[in-house]
Amino acid sequence: MDGHFVPNLTFGPQTVAALRAGSDLFFDTHLMLSEPHRYIEPFAKAGANLISIHIEPDYDHRGTLARIRQLGCQCGIVLNPGTPARAIEPLLPDVDLVLVMTVQPGFGGQSFRTDMLAKLQEIHAWRRDRGLRFRLEVDGGVDLQTGLHCHQAGADTFVAGTSFFNCSDQRGFNAEVLAWETKA
Repeated sequence: MDGHFVPNLTFGPQTVAALRAGSDLFFDTHLMLSEPHRYIEPFAKAGANLISIHIEPDYDHRGTLARIRQLGCQCGIVLNPGTPARAIEPLLPDVDLVLVMTVQPGFGGQSFRTDMLAKLQEIHAWRRDRGLRFRLEVDGGVDLQTGLHCHQAGADTFVAGTSFFNCSDQRGFNAEVLAWETKA
């Protein structure tokens, strides 16, 4: 977060590099920036595995996605709640991940917007009907109930911050998510 595209600030490539030094986990890096094209190289060099960029700012989205891939990372495209799915439709063959924000990005603890389920269904249908292989991620207000609804709408990747860290049994939380396949 750059304090411009969204009103909050978070960590930069130096933090990713420090975490990478002690971890071989997959780093999914979501850039909530007005000019993400200026920062993809530092994040790639710091150890990001996947870099996602927002469609809303005005810059060369296709060129930025191609550059992310040239740097050896997977690439993703992100939609804010107010942005229609058709805004990213031409880019779908070029991405490894589509992230649908189910809250306005910038602050944790917001309530899930159920009107985003239709957007997930639309993107999932495009993926299925066109034989595309990108992951469909959801972020914002995801808990065990809203996450199951997202899974049923086609999401396969989930960002659960506040609900995960506020629950009393993180292992049980993970087990419940793994059980969604049988509930869908």
